[in-house]
Amino acid sequence: MKGKLKGIYKDLLKEYGHQGWWPVSGVADKNSSDDLIQRGYHRKDYSIPKDRSQVFEICAGAVLTQNTSWKNAEAALNNLKQCGILSPKGILSSDSGVLCEAIRPARYFNQKSVYLRAFSDFFINSENSLDPGRDDLLSVKGVGKETADAMLLYAYFKPVFVIDAYTRRMFGFIGMIDPKAPYDIIQEMFQKALKPDIAIYQEYHALIVEHGKYFYSKKPYGKGDYILERYL
Repeated sequence: MKGKLKGIYKDLLKEYGHQGWWPVSGVADKNSSDDLIQRGYHRKDYSIPKDRSQVFEICAGAVLTQNTSWKNAEAALNNLKQCGILSPKGILSSDSGVLCEAIRPARYFNQKSVYLRAFSDFFINSENSLDPGRDDLLSVKGVGKETADAMLLYAYFKPVFVIDAYTRRMFGFIGMIDPKAPYDIIQEMFQKALKPDIAIYQEYHALIVEHGKYFYSKKPYGKGDYILERYL
């Protein structure tokens, strides 16, 4: 498995290049010719986030992207910023109607408004919010394993491999995993095969998402996948 995982990573990186996840609005360069950099992606720079506001923005994005595309979550984050409430205090003090309307593009906005308030309260009041463990994050309403791990990897520089639906579908397609296996079992397989490297974990997850949206969003999953078909 180790050899295949490394091979797939190299192939995806060659195909799509460095992704620069997780995007943060505060580092966007509007003068760049690169559309992703204009939107806050930071290719080959793994020092982001640099401050608490960026940490919070990443975590809020991890909540908003649940059960929707990143494009929709990004639109919701932009709305929160335009409303001046993209902060834990801003979210906690905001009117429910204003908050829900701002995050409407991310879908399930009533539910996610509750989750954002719960995480904002944790971010302000928990003594562990500066350096949370996985259990700390899982104790917050609306934060499941995938969301917690995304926060740990991208916001808190913890080497944990994020398992999402694309990961299950892609590596299930080539028979490397049982796509219906429990989250922690699949994660353990990846983490045993790959050394705990934050940069590689970030890039690999982002590349899986980039590749997955082309070949694993609609059934039959994997149709036309010219990269992973080599590993069948």
